[in-house]
Amino acid sequence: MFSQSPSPYNAVVDKDVRVQFAKHLRKLRRQKGWTQEELAERADLAYRHVQRLESLKTPPPAKIDTLHKLAKAFKTSPSKLLDFSS
Repeated sequence: MFSQSPSPYNAVVDKDVRVQFAKHLRKLRRQKGWTQEELAERADLAYRHVQRLESLKTPPPAKIDTLHKLAKAFKTSPSKLLDFSS
């Protein structure tokens, strides 16, 4: 088996993607006029988790089930949530 140590480059890229997602999530939520509490309720997530997902300092990785719940709340697909170009 090959053992790969985590690359500092990968850590930077991962954090960049998470920050992009945090900004995009906040933008989508605000476009709907929702508070973080309202999004949490609509997505069946803990309010604190939504806060962390929108954090620009250290956003956590979003799990696939979280993306699915958020997409359902926004009435879109998980792939659209990850489209930061719009």
